[in-house]
Amino acid sequence: MTGRFKKFALAMAMAAPLLVATAPVRSQETSALQQQRDQALQQQVERIVAGARGRVGIAAADLDGGGQVMIDADQLFPMASTTKIAIAATYLSQVETGRLTLDEKFPLLIPVRQPVAEWGPVAKVREGSLLSAQSLMELSITRSDNEATDALLRAVGGPRAVNAWLASKGITNQHLDSDIATLVRDDGRIDPATTIVTQTASTPRAMIALLAAIDRGDALSPKSRAVLLDTMTRTVTGSRRIRAGLPKGTLFAHKTGSLHDVTCDVGIVRLPDGRHLALAMFFAGPDGHRAHGEMMAEAARVLYDGFASMPSGHGTIALGR
Repeated sequence: MTGRFKKFALAMAMAAPLLVATAPVRSQETSALQQQRDQALQQQVERIVAGARGRVGIAAADLDGGGQVMIDADQLFPMASTTKIAIAATYLSQVETGRLTLDEKFPLLIPVRQPVAEWGPVAKVREGSLLSAQSLMELSITRSDNEATDALLRAVGGPRAVNAWLASKGITNQHLDSDIATLVRDDGRIDPATTIVTQTASTPRAMIALLAAIDRGDALSPKSRAVLLDTMTRTVTGSRRIRAGLPKGTLFAHKTGSLHDVTCDVGIVRLPDGRHLALAMFFAGPDGHRAHGEMMAEAARVLYDGFASMPSGHGTIALGR
């Protein structure tokens, strides 16, 4: 076990007593203060993103205390590479059943360039180097490698298997409709700023529900949960997005996503007292990844400071999925 893995496992263990709480124990006074805080945070974040052109969806939830901020959180947004969380989780769930292992090797699936006239419903790919599923998952999550992701996706049974796994965990309003090679090939056909894209899409609320299910242990076994969250802490993409707004050294397990005019970042932040804050930010518009990232970072810092400054009561919330 690596030092980083131990650190994250310890962080998860420290938070465990909070995560198992199932009944609200907050006083009416605490609940009122929490609502005031959440309303103030929502207004601050709304001001930050007010100048964004296009559509913005943001969801934030204290997974241990119950506070939340939702801005257009029930609109569908293109998931881009944030869908790789569900793909990895589906693979790990099949490891749990014995169908797959992390040591199995699968070929990278490399896109083949074709004239537009020859395009079919699914992008053409060829097989590349063989890598273990563990290595493929590392590349898929930490570096957002599409070829590695499609290898895992083929191994689990394609988009239908991922959607079935999501449904089995009660996650609605999030679904995968193609492999990543096809998603990238077809990128730009629809303007996501003016059109609600329904293919390979999620609402911010649904993404928070997925993160919550993984974090609480409802979606995966403790071992699989640790593998996925630990891998997500090593993500190297998106350094100018949510991570840029967090204090240095903050534990952040996340996954980014980018397409034409689409910028996403979703994950779980560990607050100073051990609570877990789930964040999902989706921007669809022509401002560009850098501008989107700057707004994400500013919003993330407001949310981090706000949730960290006033601990919520130790009860869980029911996230609409």
